[in-house]
Amino acid sequence: MRFDVLTLFPELFAPQLTVGITRRAFESGQVDVHLSNPRDFAQGNYRRVDDRPFGGGPGMVMMAEPLTRCLQHVRTERGDTAPVVLFSPLGKPLNHAMVERWAGSAGAILVCGRYEGIDQRFIDAHVDEQISLGDFVLSGGEIAAMALLDAVARLQPGVLNDAQSHQLDSFNPALDGLLDCHHYTRPEAWEGHKVPEALLSGHHVQIERWRRDQRLQLTARLRPELIEQARAAGRLTVQDEAFLAKSD
Repeated sequence: MRFDVLTLFPELFAPQLTVGITRRAFESGQVDVHLSNPRDFAQGNYRRVDDRPFGGGPGMVMMAEPLTRCLQHVRTERGDTAPVVLFSPLGKPLNHAMVERWAGSAGAILVCGRYEGIDQRFIDAHVDEQISLGDFVLSGGEIAAMALLDAVARLQPGVLNDAQSHQLDSFNPALDGLLDCHHYTRPEAWEGHKVPEALLSGHHVQIERWRRDQRLQLTARLRPELIEQARAAGRLTVQDEAFLAKSD
């Protein structure tokens, strides 16, 4: 798959593409990332990419023309009709289902806005989907683009040391969309706190039941709406419901 990123700060992506376990996906080309700077397609001596907003107000707005020329260049290089994604507070919150969809796709063109935003005419003409990281505002779309690329990369075959690792992540359908449980490692006792006995039992069924109960308990306390979603989808067993009833 190929992701093209339109950004005024391509240098921000260098560490992500070369450091950490997800670099395997980028170095192998499983997730092929290309960076394009709209400033390279701006006109004039100053390569201007922003201007003051019509109607007044604070800040600057990214101009449609440099972005459009940059986008056209990328489309010519790609030779396809990849969807254009803009990271914006107006977008749908990024979740696991969306990440899985992109992880199985042919890629996209990711637009990273800056300043007060992007000229709406560019959005109306070219953007197919808008994505948000949450109910807060970043200084640019780069961090959101990195988050999507990282989440997509770690789902690619061979990227994680354990191929099953991501299936035990929070929100994964393999966990019925629940939060994951707590995790422990050596030493067995640390500063007076011991590892839960169930994890030391060596009894596989007992360990899995403990983990399931912890996932249910954590999700019910921290993200109760996920419990309701799992219940509505018929993902909770009689034993799950009995545990939740006892925990109330």
